[in-house]
Amino acid sequence: MISKRQIKTITSLHQKKYRKSTGLFVAEGKKVIEEFLNSNFELDTLFTTDANLFASDRKITLISEAELKKVSFLKTPNTALALFKSKDVLKIDSEGLLVALDDVRDPGNLGTIIRLCDWFGVQHLVCSEATVDCYNPKVIQATMGSLTRVNVVYTDLKNYLSETKLPVFGAFMDGSNVYKTNLPTDGVLVMGNEANGVSDAVSKFITKKIAIPRFGETQQTESLNVAMATGILLNEFKRATL
Repeated sequence: MISKRQIKTITSLHQKKYRKSTGLFVAEGKKVIEEFLNSNFELDTLFTTDANLFASDRKITLISEAELKKVSFLKTPNTALALFKSKDVLKIDSEGLLVALDDVRDPGNLGTIIRLCDWFGVQHLVCSEATVDCYNPKVIQATMGSLTRVNVVYTDLKNYLSETKLPVFGAFMDGSNVYKTNLPTDGVLVMGNEANGVSDAVSKFITKKIAIPRFGETQQTESLNVAMATGILLNEFKRATL
């Protein structure tokens, strides 16, 4: 059974200030929870409607479907919800391929970009301080567990880019054709805000502007979704190293 205090704690974690003050975040669904259980994230509490979903050595609180519905952030609640403790970030590597986000605000986009980093072997994701919180419940669900393998760091992006010795590539509509650009093994790929792209303040630190060309006959498509564009560009960076 879930207590009123636990219900209050879980529902408060929808807000960033409470995730920060408690050091907790919510993960839902067996697949996502298992990813965190098998990582170096520390479990706080595990609630489920089916005690057989997880290994018997896990400390489980069995709850009803009605109770799960009260605390779930999903439109259609899954069979389990867990609270995990957020962890300290790792030091950012000074080599390899990194992705940097300049004020990406949509949780779904950030979650997908974290999955893309995991897929393409990018271990560090550098985010501006205004980028959506990686422990936002919608981000957690969109990552499908990939957050356990990608180090997400929030920092002053301008300062970081001004200090890095890596070449800095930025995604711009008027950049050079990425398919005709020599891409290095080591570098930083900067992706901008959904509505405004890379900000003027950050663009000052871009070494090379790159773009994904439009192939449609009318050339009227305004832009690509930032997560979709990130996937295409990461594919080109990795293909260049094969």
